[in-house]
Amino acid sequence: MSATELRDKTPDQLREELVNLKKESFNLRFQQATGALENTARMKQVRREAARVKTILNEKAAGGAE
Repeated sequence: MSATELRDKTPDQLREELVNLKKESFNLRFQQATGALENTARMKQVRREAARVKTILNEKAAGGAE
């Protein structure tokens, strides 16, 4: 998901997206530990998407504080 799409979402939607990404990250790590992970690149994608969501949440929080 691109940053512009994320900026259009509300903070509640972003928090929900972050929870979903964290769940997916957990599942991917579990699959890797058991040897069932097929797409190892997805771990990096999920980590970056979560960081992107956190960044935009922080931007919105800083913008609201001003």
